Amino acid sequence: MEAKCLSVVVPVYNEEQTLAAIVEKILELPQLLEIVIVDDCSTDRTSQILAGLSAKYGEIRAARHDRNRGKTEALKTGFRLTKGDIVIVQDADLEYDPQEIPDLIAPILAGHADVVFGSRFLVRKASRVLYFYHFLGNKFLTFLSNLLTNINLTDVETCYKAFRGDIIRQMRIDSRAFGFEIEVTAKVAKLKCAIYEAPISYYGRTYEEGKKITGWDGLAAIYYIVRFNLFCSLERSYHHRPLFGRAAIALEQAGSGGPKEG
Repeated sequence: MEAKCLSVVVPVYNEEQTLAAIVEKILELPQLLEIVIVDDCSTDRTSQILAGLSAKYGEIRAARHDRNRGKTEALKTGFRLTKGDIVIVQDADLEYDPQEIPDLIAPILAGHADVVFGSRFLVRKASRVLYFYHFLGNKFLTFLSNLLTNINLTDVETCYKAFRGDIIRQMRIDSRAFGFEIEVTAKVAKLKCAIYEAPISYYGRTYEEGKKITGWDGLAAIYYIVRFNLFCSLERSYHHRPLFGRAAIALEQAGSGGPKEG
C-alpha cells in the first residue's frame, strides 16, 4: 500500500468544542490521505467550524445531512466518500487519541489483517474511570456478540475499527443510531477474514460533558446482535463480496501481469 493510504471518517453532531482539536491531531498521521467529516445536522457552531477547516486543509472532505439521522447514517455517508486503501472511524469528542491510529493500522499495512478493532480492555492503557454499569453492559454485549460470531473479541463497542477499504465500502449497513458497532462486527465475521485487536487508550466523557449513548442503545444492540448474526446471510451483507487473502493477491497479480519475483 502507498504511504498516503488512510481515510479517516469522522461523524459529528454538536462537537463545536472538540472538532478543530481532533482534526489537528488527525492531520499529523503520516499515512493520511483524507479526512471525511460528516455533520449530522448539528445545531451549534459545528457547521461553521467545519467550513473553516475545509477551506484551510485540502485533506478534508465535508458533507452535511439536512436532518439528524444518527451516527450510523453519518458513517454510511462518510464511507461512500472514501478513497483510501484503509478506512478507520474516529469520533470527534477526544475520547480516542488519533496518535494511536498508526499502531492500529500496522497489521493491515503489514498484510496480516483485513480488519483491526481497537480494544480498551485487551491490555489496559490510559483509561478514564467512569460508569461501572457501562462496563458491565459492554462486557455483556461483547460476550453475546462473540457467542454468535464465534470470534473472541474483547471490546465490540469500541469506536476504533479499521478496515481494508473494499470491505467497508462494499458492506450493506442497515442499522440505525449506534447500531453500527454490532452490525459491522457480525458482517466482517461472516467473511472469515483476518480480524485483529490492538490495545488503545480511552479518555471517556461523562453525560454532563456531552456523552450521548444511553441504555436504550444497549437494548437496541441486543436486537442487532440477534438480527445480523442469525437473520442476515453473507450474500445480503455485501453489495459485492470483498476479496481477501489469496484471492485478493491473485487478482492483484493478474492486474499487474503476473506474480512478482521476490
